[in-house]
Amino acid sequence: MAALMVHVPAPCASADPAIGELGRKLFFDRSLSASGRLACATCHDPHYAYGPPPHKALALGGPRMDLPGSRAVPSLRYLERAPAFSERTVLKDGGVGPAGGLTWDGRAASLHEQARIPLLAPNEMANADPAAVVRKLERAPYAPAFRKLYGADVFRRPEFAFEQALLALEAFEHTPSEFYPYSSKYDAYLRGEATLSEQERRGLEVFNHPDRGNCANCHSSASAQGAPPLFTDFEFDNIGAPRNARLAVNADPHYYDMGLCGPARTDLADHSKYCGMFRTPTLRNVALRDAFFHNGVFGSLREVLQFYQQRDDLPWKWYPRNADGTIDKVNDLPAALRRTLDVDPPFMGREGGQTGAISDDDIEDLIAFLETLTDGYSPPARQFAAAHGGR
Repeated sequence: MAALMVHVPAPCASADPAIGELGRKLFFDRSLSASGRLACATCHDPHYAYGPPPHKALALGGPRMDLPGSRAVPSLRYLERAPAFSERTVLKDGGVGPAGGLTWDGRAASLHEQARIPLLAPNEMANADPAAVVRKLERAPYAPAFRKLYGADVFRRPEFAFEQALLALEAFEHTPSEFYPYSSKYDAYLRGEATLSEQERRGLEVFNHPDRGNCANCHSSASAQGAPPLFTDFEFDNIGAPRNARLAVNADPHYYDMGLCGPARTDLADHSKYCGMFRTPTLRNVALRDAFFHNGVFGSLREVLQFYQQRDDLPWKWYPRNADGTIDKVNDLPAALRRTLDVDPPFMGREGGQTGAISDDDIEDLIAFLETLTDGYSPPARQFAAAHGGR
């Protein structure tokens, strides 16, 4: 394919490098938690694309590091172009509906609003209030830098100091090399610096085909106006992920995580048409994960793709049976709220063991393609140039 001129977004124009460096120190500082053992980087590890390390996606936190979370930890990479949440977004199908925002339910409008959540969440960093965070900041080794940036009396203004800490974290999360490097093999392919293997090419074809994988319907693989693809449309969807019995909250049979309509998000609690919808995550670096969907129910890409292949064809493989022998399909939502289920390809709404839209071979090819989205690829420049006439 012809090489594309790929535009990489610039960092925030207002970001002072000193503020970004302060944010880096905050990000890795475990003393900012009530336990003294949990930093932002504990769950958002730079070695794993600022996502969770292996077996840590369903994380523990709280004052004694024994309180489990209720959702899988997402990656913080490739959020720089995320729009703010709106219910009036023109969606890809031409309709109008919810899209944008950060976290699985879109309730944070910016990276600094998102940073507020774990600092104060009882089952995460567990600070009682912003003032508790500021007291820790005042004792930190970087407190002099904080005073230099924001004034000698900054810690006597706890609300102001807390907001500046959040903005410093946001500034760090706008560091291009850390949070949006666009350094995968697929990026090199778009720039004309690498070729895809035959299996990767087949995977890309299945990924894009509307009647097969149909992945690009929500995770576009195409550059737009010179910008690299984010592999998410930031819209919300109900995939029907099975209930995860490993989540402590699910020991209560009456508890349901319904995404946009609660319980973590409260402003849309009466919007039943949104129940079960979660924000579409980027697929960049997805091959580094070992917990998938909002509840971390699946542990491998192959399992996820098999679920897409079989959910409507072989539902008994993924959902439990009711007492009468019927399948309790979409069992992580109250029965009355399951109507938002996505039935687009590859699901197709088919049942009864019919052939799925993607084959077992397609799944292998899709995995090969998805592995090209992992950052840190180094193009074999000499070999590539030789194969293309020395250019």
